[in-house]
Amino acid sequence: MLWRVRATLPDRPGALATLAAECGAAGVNILGLQVFPGVDAVTDELIVRVPAGWEAGAIEALVERAGAHAVVAHPCTEAALVDQSTRYVQAARAILSQPARFPEVVAQLFDAEPEPIGAVDHDSMEMTVGDVSVQVHRQAPFTATEQARGDAMAELVSDVLARGRDSVASSEPGRRLGSGVTPDYVADDYAVSAVVAGTPVGKAVLAEEASPGIRRLVLEVDPAWRRRGIGSRLLLEVARVAGRLGDEEMLLLTHADNQAVLPMVLGSGLRGRIRMSGDVLTVRVPLRDLAASGHRAAP
Repeated sequence: MLWRVRATLPDRPGALATLAAECGAAGVNILGLQVFPGVDAVTDELIVRVPAGWEAGAIEALVERAGAHAVVAHPCTEAALVDQSTRYVQAARAILSQPARFPEVVAQLFDAEPEPIGAVDHDSMEMTVGDVSVQVHRQAPFTATEQARGDAMAELVSDVLARGRDSVASSEPGRRLGSGVTPDYVADDYAVSAVVAGTPVGKAVLAEEASPGIRRLVLEVDPAWRRRGIGSRLLLEVARVAGRLGDEEMLLLTHADNQAVLPMVLGSGLRGRIRMSGDVLTVRVPLRDLAASGHRAAP
């Protein structure tokens, strides 16, 4: 059976050799090694094959005997042996192809989860695309090297989405919509509609409270009117409605493969937090700084 082991070792000559000797004496075969350098200590990630019957506790105790601390061991598959550089290139290609898959791709890349791991002690890493925050979580601490890699991936998403918006704008100079018509946005007590020539082409509805101060949001744009900024404007306008209601946060649930969500939140100018869990993508939009943010979507 294969295990992925994260451990922090003192940054001194022979530390890794001591660990290798302990593993060899116990019949544990090291199949892969990745090193994350630090100032006073080094974090090593090992892929090991252990004797039958070994559990996480036994593996962690073995590595600790070699002088390591902050040891975390998890079962893994042979996919963990894929070259790390190859994994990052594959992740970059996936993001270039579908930037909105960033939360899913980055969670897989760092062997993390999109949601906090219950009551278990865990570490979190946050990356920012525009004003959208994406967090991933796992038991093993994230290293400074991994944070830098995550930030670089987030910058890649920002660049790709920015190029996409520039392309749309340049293809129709002076016209926000292909028809040359700008929708009117009509708000009532719990909803905002985008209306063109008396016909609704999109709507954002504030539904029941998911919990005190947090309102569920249902947002839909007619397929013929998508990719024109209407979803972003609806999100901004309905956030103002929710703010007037005294809500603290809006909660939008959609399918994990919904590629429009990340560009929509970015286009609104609102801050947001995006998480993926299974087939569900969750978007949380805090409202406390809406009035002071000064962000406005394009009409």
